[in-house]
Amino acid sequence: MALPAAAESSNALAGRIKHTDPSNYRMYHSHENPGYMACQYPSLLVSSDLTTNLFFIDRCRMMPGGGVGHHFHNHCEEMFVIFGDEAQFTIDGRTSVVKGPAGAPCRMGHSHAIYNPSNKPIEFMNINVSAVKGQYDAFNLGDARINVPLDPIPVFMTMRLEKPLLRPVHGYLGGQGTVQYRRALDPTVFLTNWSYVDHLLLPSGTSEGRNRHIGVEEVYYVMNGSGVVEVNGETAAIHSGDAVPVRLQEVHSFRNTGSQDLELMIIGIATQKWVLDTEEVK
Repeated sequence: MALPAAAESSNALAGRIKHTDPSNYRMYHSHENPGYMACQYPSLLVSSDLTTNLFFIDRCRMMPGGGVGHHFHNHCEEMFVIFGDEAQFTIDGRTSVVKGPAGAPCRMGHSHAIYNPSNKPIEFMNINVSAVKGQYDAFNLGDARINVPLDPIPVFMTMRLEKPLLRPVHGYLGGQGTVQYRRALDPTVFLTNWSYVDHLLLPSGTSEGRNRHIGVEEVYYVMNGSGVVEVNGETAAIHSGDAVPVRLQEVHSFRNTGSQDLELMIIGIATQKWVLDTEEVK
């Protein structure tokens, strides 16, 4: 199968990569929570960045006493992710403290919220995938989830991005050296075509080999470190806070050129439910 033509200059790889930029954060209230969020505007990624059903990825800072009020999505699935500290996550009216780096996926038709009860800001991401391309909905419940009873153990699904959970893989997808990898969430978690969330750590000098997907698009979010991404033969530098969208059939690889670990969260969204494919490319 022929590969897509190389990206035109207006859509070059370096220009496609989105960067977390706190100078573009704006303060606002979210879903009737009286506290504040400071979120990058425009969103880190939007629906048009992929052809599959990504709706947005927001990169935010949850201020003390702030958060996202209790609400439903009936045409979207969403996951709040914190990169450190801890926050109060709510799914279907049950609330627990979750320590980062972690997230809590919320399926369509279920309610969710998040709250920061601490006295310091919490780094935060919101990932939203829709059932229909470009279609968003929300139904607010008028409930900020402040001073609510806490379950000591969550009674909802959580996603943990802790390094001790990773496992070594030598020559990952034909790459160099031994990396650390784990599939944090698989397709059974989601009702939409959101397929997975992977956690990948590349030590200095290692790489993910060149590969492509016929039926899956991905977003690589750089949690920590720096390196180089290659997409369809074009390369660009990446750093902590960057988001790299990889579209259908694009040959891509990641390499750690820095001295610290390159830590990545990978969001996979399929063209159809249960479509999963990876082809190594020499």
